[in-house]
Amino acid sequence: MTAVLLLAGAIVALDQITKAVVLRYLVLGVPVSLVDGLLALTLVLNPGLAFGLLGGLPPGWRWTVAALSLVALAVLARVALRVLPAGGPTGRLAIGLIFGGAVGNLIDRARFGAVIDFVDVYWRGWHWPAFNVADSAITVGVALLALRLLNERA
Repeated sequence: MTAVLLLAGAIVALDQITKAVVLRYLVLGVPVSLVDGLLALTLVLNPGLAFGLLGGLPPGWRWTVAALSLVALAVLARVALRVLPAGGPTGRLAIGLIFGGAVGNLIDRARFGAVIDFVDVYWRGWHWPAFNVADSAITVGVALLALRLLNERA
């Protein structure tokens, strides 16, 4: 359990540090190209769910989204308590990544009423929804957990 909490704490720290740098140096909505035609840093405030889903919610509903995030964290904690004893290193890694990412984004919701996103992957006129370190950790954690569960059933 200690390793999971250390990993989650490292993810939260890395996430919040990168967001502090982005908030200091980037202008909202103005891209800074890293790889022309493919990758930019673009500061985006995402009031919705993952990948901008429900981003057009009225401000009053944003606290509902934050409350749902807390519920998701509680469910994750319960899953972690069941998975960790038999989860092995992959299960612990997955839970640490997911929990750290969820807490990182929840901090943004509490501070700003929106999540700070800044990684902008695009091709021509098509843009993947902007994301951040916490989103990446959650995505990798969920993929690891899914692979672990699939291997367990095979």
